[in-house]
Amino acid sequence: MKYYIIVGEASGDLYGSRLITEIKSLDKNAKIRFWGGDKMILSGGTIVKHIRELAFMGFYEVIINLNKIFSNISLCKRDIIEFNPDKIIYIDYPGFNLRICDWAKKKGFKNYYYVSPQIWAWKEGRIKKIKRSIDKLFVIFPFEKKYYSEKHKMETFYFGHPLIEVINSYKSNTSFFKENSIPSNKPVVAFLPGSRIQEVKTMLPIFLSIISNYPDYNFIIAGVNNVNPKLYDLGSHPNLFIVYNKTYDLLTNSFAAIVTSGTASLECSLFKVPQIVCYKTSFLSFFIGKLFVKIRHISLVNIILEKDIIKELIQDDLNKQNLSYEFNKLCKEEKRLKIIQEYSKIYDLLSVKDTTKKIASSIFS
Repeated sequence: MKYYIIVGEASGDLYGSRLITEIKSLDKNAKIRFWGGDKMILSGGTIVKHIRELAFMGFYEVIINLNKIFSNISLCKRDIIEFNPDKIIYIDYPGFNLRICDWAKKKGFKNYYYVSPQIWAWKEGRIKKIKRSIDKLFVIFPFEKKYYSEKHKMETFYFGHPLIEVINSYKSNTSFFKENSIPSNKPVVAFLPGSRIQEVKTMLPIFLSIISNYPDYNFIIAGVNNVNPKLYDLGSHPNLFIVYNKTYDLLTNSFAAIVTSGTASLECSLFKVPQIVCYKTSFLSFFIGKLFVKIRHISLVNIILEKDIIKELIQDDLNKQNLSYEFNKLCKEEKRLKIIQEYSKIYDLLSVKDTTKKIASSIFS
């Protein structure tokens, strides 16, 4: 069969790469065409558009890039028609994917949505489009299955969170410090500024502002290939380093982390790294978001556990003074132990065996 997969962000690239591998193991004649990133390229198939050209953060940023977005939508529709896939698989990226999904259903294509749009957080009105256009919806949090079933009377499929199996299969790199020429004589603080260009531009300078206050720690930036290296070049510090595409090696060796809100927060919890979650966008984007977002928390850890476990610094609260204050608190043993104890509950909630294999089988059947 022919499969068309659409991904718009780094986390989707990770999940998509594993899904491609499982689809190929089930369907030896699979032909796969996709919008994705480096991990999906390595798994095989033909790439149409790389995620580095797709990720926009915030309402204002989307508005100023509307021409590019609509151009991509038109390209995607033309490419789907030409490829004529048996199945279209959408991974997260709802602003783009739901538009294509609704169009594709009217054209008679089969739609499979993996990583549900977070309508429980905002834009609940999307449920009408979801119901009429999606043939199978795969959710990655247990509370999502309950939400769709009880509130919207819609069947969904929950096979656990794919990040669990990704981390379970990870093998620790004992040569991390040596390979990256980083001294191992100080505790490591990981900076995870995000995978989008706009995130790195906004968040990283604030993260870096506290370094001079903490000479007894080494700070390591988790860089990604789809961001221009120049964006990470914000001055030299004797205790600042950067590694590329080695986030799990970094977290394995980290004392603490300062993280941009997103999947990275969940990754930190699964590696049992105490963290501070941060988020900042343009004033207009934040103002509009406040009008529509319905949840108290932004970090996945706090959302899943339904309480304040890790500190969230949002918009104007994210500054050098507050970040330093919260980091000092995070360094205290009692605080760290409390956070790590709560982390174990997340693993238990999300862990299901063979998550991606079960999703691939459900799509293939």
